[in-house]
Amino acid sequence: MPVYAGKLLRVDLTKGTWAEETISEDQVQKWLLGSGFAAKLFYDEMRPELDPLDPTSPLMVFNGVLTGTFAPTGCRSSWCGRSPLTGIWNEANLGNYWGAELRFAGYDGLVVTGQAEKPVYLWINGLENKIELRDASHLWGKEYFETADTLLTETDRRAQVAGIGPAGENLVKIAGVMSGPTDHVRAAARGGMRALLGSKNLKAIVVRGKQRPQYPDMKAFRDEVKVQNAFIKENSVGMSNFGTSGGVIGTEKFGDMPMRNWTLGSWAEVNQVSGQTIYDKYLVKHSFCFACPIGCGKEVEVTEGKYQVPRGEGVEYETVAGFAGLTRNANAASVILANSLCNRFGLDTISTSSAIAFAMEAYERELIGPEDTGGVELRFSDPDAILAMIEKIAYRRDIGDVLAEGVREAARRIGNGAEDFAIHVKGLEIAYHDPRAFLSMAVNYATASRGGCHLESLSYWNGYGVHHPDLGYSETLPLHESNAEQARLAYDYQNFMSVYNPLGLCKFIAKGLVGPERIAQIVNSGLGWDWTAEDVLTTGERLFQLKRLINLRLGVTAADDTLPKRLLTEPRPSGDAAGVLPDLEVMLPVYYRLRDWDQNGVPGQGRLEQLGLPEI
Repeated sequence: MPVYAGKLLRVDLTKGTWAEETISEDQVQKWLLGSGFAAKLFYDEMRPELDPLDPTSPLMVFNGVLTGTFAPTGCRSSWCGRSPLTGIWNEANLGNYWGAELRFAGYDGLVVTGQAEKPVYLWINGLENKIELRDASHLWGKEYFETADTLLTETDRRAQVAGIGPAGENLVKIAGVMSGPTDHVRAAARGGMRALLGSKNLKAIVVRGKQRPQYPDMKAFRDEVKVQNAFIKENSVGMSNFGTSGGVIGTEKFGDMPMRNWTLGSWAEVNQVSGQTIYDKYLVKHSFCFACPIGCGKEVEVTEGKYQVPRGEGVEYETVAGFAGLTRNANAASVILANSLCNRFGLDTISTSSAIAFAMEAYERELIGPEDTGGVELRFSDPDAILAMIEKIAYRRDIGDVLAEGVREAARRIGNGAEDFAIHVKGLEIAYHDPRAFLSMAVNYATASRGGCHLESLSYWNGYGVHHPDLGYSETLPLHESNAEQARLAYDYQNFMSVYNPLGLCKFIAKGLVGPERIAQIVNSGLGWDWTAEDVLTTGERLFQLKRLINLRLGVTAADDTLPKRLLTEPRPSGDAAGVLPDLEVMLPVYYRLRDWDQNGVPGQGRLEQLGLPEI
């Protein structure tokens, strides 16, 4: 077995059949794997007329090129296809151990189409070189963790499970795919990919393998990884100690964390929900994904008080920002419980908390009432209301049935001006880094391939002093000036970040100051390639532009490259970002020129040829 397997498994659930296909070295060198190869496959095979939940609509799950190796954080898999939530390209990325185990089973990825007659799970048994579709009727309706425990008993205790809970079964369009045990669960959360599995009656994919990657020069790769891991650890101490939620205090200070459905600017109670406070009170132990030198995972337990939570995965920054800041809830234990419920039901914590905050404002404006919410007084700052609404969304009860469609559709159904406070881009609820605080993020959100996604650039890191000189940024740019520099910052970081999922690496190592040059060093030592930093960025741009081509065929236009009204016209009233608004009319034309997009947002033919992309 080489570093990557060089083959995929294509599964037809309607027919109950599967077949292997080869992935050539030339394809890998051009598109990588992960969401890169998936995007090329999707582009070649796409049928724009299909509804995302049509049985023939594909789910494409691909490891990165280095997934399953001991490259720093070499564990990621990308769950790709047309989003049930947005209707455009989507890639939801998963860490933990599932992707590595798929590589050990001898596959780089899966393409799943069709719909099983009854619930099934896919068992990829690399120990015996067997593929099985097994009956999952006894698991339908069960929460994720009970499902995972049962499947490990039925297959192999050392297997890895990725599956859905009630939210995915109920085709909730903000549901995600879960993987891992209670103490270290991860999610391919964004864009409703779990609903894709639910629509296919596919409860889970279980994998177990025995193969291991073979390297061109094992010693050289080990030596390189040892150096890179030491560098990453040195620059990731805060992440190791407190996870992403350790940044809560800083985001509030900079005006980065949204509050009360994006209407407030500062919050005196923020210390009560910071990672430092939460893990000082409730931490059980730290946890690591496969091949990770950082260890941002945190196992927690709440044993006292009203909101007791069994031992399980701790809270990420986005979860705290949503279930604390956005909903104005200062009760840390209830935030931990909200996270636990989302994991059990299989919900994206960003989109779920955004939907609840949106509903709270609609309730406050009397656009919905107790007759819609099943009697829940849906008020900001009420932990009980938040927790009740999570379950209603998962099971599509009362107003939860509307919120399960995401805030764009919920606003359309509620009407009466609800669209003005539904905070999304292209149907994807915006992640919790305010584009009024870091203006490059306004450009990123407006143009990101899957909608309101922070991970497609992470350019706000520059504002926090995370510098990548080999990317052209050795210092912090002015934060609040809508200018060409902000447009270029978004462009450069989008190109850089576009290689991470296809390589199978976690973007947190970029926060640990791994730039394009270090990525090239890791790739070259592991694969025997001859990449430069420029090759990293060129490949990233190729993949970003490819996803733009997909979205154009799915109906995206330049008119969609914008932000919600509130973020363009209503500044934060207090805090470090008070009074700031992004001016897209200044920044977007610069960005379009950098991308070589015309006024309609269509890439120029010369740039496509230069990148080796197909004609429009």
